[in-house]
Amino acid sequence: MELLFLAACGREQQDPVLTSELTSPVDVTLHWRPEPGAAGQVVEYANAADGEYAVLEFSPPAKNSYRHPDLIPETPFYYRVRPYTGTASATVDVALPPGDDVPEVEGPDWTAPRGGGGGTHPVASPEAAARELEAEVKHANGVLFTWQDRASDEDGYLIEVRPAGAADYRVAVQLDPDTTSYGVITLPDEKAATYRVRAFRFGAPSNLTHQRTGKV
Repeated sequence: MELLFLAACGREQQDPVLTSELTSPVDVTLHWRPEPGAAGQVVEYANAADGEYAVLEFSPPAKNSYRHPDLIPETPFYYRVRPYTGTASATVDVALPPGDDVPEVEGPDWTAPRGGGGGTHPVASPEAAARELEAEVKHANGVLFTWQDRASDEDGYLIEVRPAGAADYRVAVQLDPDTTSYGVITLPDEKAATYRVRAFRFGAPSNLTHQRTGKV
């Protein structure tokens, strides 16, 4: 048993899922093995191994590296990646009118997330995919998305966007479980884009990797 344990530990040390390197005194580059079949990986960091981890990026499924630049000198940084899974909804295409103004709107905040969902299908099932996704243009930089929540055990919802001409979707917003509505204020390249939503669950985190930045 001891030999098996040592062999397993050695294999983990030799072949971690996630590695990191200092590419300058204040820049860290991460590399990982994507989880087969995952919808993507979420890249997270903290300043202590047992600290509160913040999201750096929701990476598309084939991406396997991330550069974390311009960090605080002489500071520890801990990193992990977690796969996430879940079936995306059908898509909607949005074409916003020209202009950059964001008008003031009286009454309730239409951008605020709305709950009230509560589906019956586990995220692992294709039946958990959100249905009836609709996009209502509010102004030249705002779109209200609504959908039907069908998932029962999601960690949350993602609104994903693929700007016109882009090859991949990216995560625009991370939302709480049971969300059924959210208003997006778009980035300049998202005025003509394809959108979808995804009920998701996180997988197990990778090994931790650690770097301490240097002096500048």
